[in-house]
Amino acid sequence: THAGWTSPANGAAFGTDYLTRLAVARTNIFVNPLEETRYFYSQADETGAQLVGDQAYTVTFPAGSLPPVRGFWSMTLYNEEHFFATNDLVRYSLGTKNRDLQLAPDGSLTLYVQSEPPAEHLRSNWLPSPAGSEFSLYVRTYWPEKVILDGGWAPPAITRSAGS
Repeated sequence: THAGWTSPANGAAFGTDYLTRLAVARTNIFVNPLEETRYFYSQADETGAQLVGDQAYTVTFPAGSLPPVRGFWSMTLYNEEHFFATNDLVRYSLGTKNRDLQLAPDGSLTLYVQSEPPAEHLRSNWLPSPAGSEFSLYVRTYWPEKVILDGGWAPPAITRSAGS
């Protein structure tokens, strides 16, 4: 694990690693080989506390440290049953496909994960969480660059915040 994120090292090539195979079958309908997609999973903040919708969190990618991919990346939120958490925005992930993500003046990108809407100017970076329920986050890196495959990059820590 890195900053609370876990990433299966064997992708879709499980061999006799039956526990990882079982865990992946339980939480994912399909897994690509590592060269196609590297997955990062977390259900805890940087202190190890379970992610819950009653708290507010941020994930800040420093300038120049967005997921290094040749394809695209996304951060997706799942409820405690590992389904999308319904929300009024019908927004379940943020990433490359979101052309309106707002970078800070220093070039960093902060994503806001919370049940209540953040300030109006931050809403394009908001991933709604389910109020009162546990949840998990996945970062998927499609067609990852070598630094991801070699374990030299992982998503930044999930930080508990006062809300935005």
